[in-house]
Amino acid sequence: MDRLRGAVAVLVGAAALSVPVALAMPKYRTAAIQQLHYDVGNPLWQYDRTVMSCTFCHVNVHGGAPWNPFGEALRAGFRASPRADFGAVLYGVLRANGDADADGYPDAVEVYARTLPGDAQSHPERPLAELQAAFEAAGGVTQYAPKRRK
Repeated sequence: MDRLRGAVAVLVGAAALSVPVALAMPKYRTAAIQQLHYDVGNPLWQYDRTVMSCTFCHVNVHGGAPWNPFGEALRAGFRASPRADFGAVLYGVLRANGDADADGYPDAVEVYARTLPGDAQSHPERPLAELQAAFEAAGGVTQYAPKRRK
């Protein structure tokens, strides 16, 4: 078993070295993936570009301006609290219980369902009441609170 773990570690390391710098995930995206638990169950999430696409917050598939409605909500959060860290701003936007893309599903519920909170065409297929109950049973918005630093 130790030999297998060692081989996997070598392969992961080799893969990391072969990833061009241009493909590295921006720090906000990396932080969001972890805070929203999108990394759970995927040991190679840092190299998986499908874990959270740039269109989670941006209009363009490669990021940058312009931002979609959810990205604009995050930007407004930073304008309101310029010294806040990203995790606090993200949590504040989700706690506000808004529906940035006006598709009838609150942003935090869309995060839970793994759909795009800034794209009205991307919404959960389950009825809101059913999904909301599952979301609350899983911990509600508090599951996305930033981890406290020690």
